[in-house]
Amino acid sequence: MYSVLRWLIPLLVALAFAGVGYYLWRSSRPPEVPPVSAPAPQASAPSTAAPAIQHPIGEASPEAKEVAMPPLGQSDKPVREALAVVIPPSSLEQYFLLEGLVRRVVASVDALPRKETIPQRVLPMKPVPGPFATVGEGEERRISPSNAARYVPLVRLMESADTAKLVAVYVRYYPLFQQAYVELGYPNGYFNDRLIAAIDNLLSAPDAAGPIPLVQPKVLYTYSDPELEALSAGQKIMLRMGSENAVKVKAKLREIRRALTANSAQPTH
Repeated sequence: MYSVLRWLIPLLVALAFAGVGYYLWRSSRPPEVPPVSAPAPQASAPSTAAPAIQHPIGEASPEAKEVAMPPLGQSDKPVREALAVVIPPSSLEQYFLLEGLVRRVVASVDALPRKETIPQRVLPMKPVPGPFATVGEGEERRISPSNAARYVPLVRLMESADTAKLVAVYVRYYPLFQQAYVELGYPNGYFNDRLIAAIDNLLSAPDAAGPIPLVQPKVLYTYSDPELEALSAGQKIMLRMGSENAVKVKAKLREIRRALTANSAQPTH
């Protein structure tokens, strides 16, 4: 199983990366540690009519089909073992919340195009080390350029993923992601369509032109520009990570999107 599951690592990094960016926006207070058994939030009541599938997933390769599909509720152990084969245990402990990882990824992807803050309890990765830094005071307060450096290791990890192999494994293990999406509250939903929508939303994020002005009405910072503050949670993340990081992340997301849509075939459900 390791020979196939080991390629699950880039997939999880690529899908989970967007969710981890939320922590850039937190104040310097100590982060709450979500319980590993935290359930995914229930979505709003879905429509009774099943929407047409826009981006159906193709079939896995014959070799991949020979590998047994673990039940969603029992997928944590093989994923942990596969991660430990590829990534040093110290890095696993540093970056990932390994229990319920597939469910966390699905819940985070679903939340990205929304304007509401992504619930911390569903994020698949731990907070980025270091406090959120600002420069200036009052109306001159802005995001510090030093924040971008905190994300460089994660961006490099995302860039290093082999997109073709990443998508091949996503196709192979798609039933787990689909099951988690149904459990989230979308009995008629199709997770791959939601993933493509989330990617498109991230790609449409505006580019940051210089340090972004902030205000701090309470504990957390917000954008002083109402148009920026009205962006989706995912688009805000793209701005907050810094322009150089955002360019690299968008390039990788475009690769993933091309591979996903090129792989589309008739759905199997």
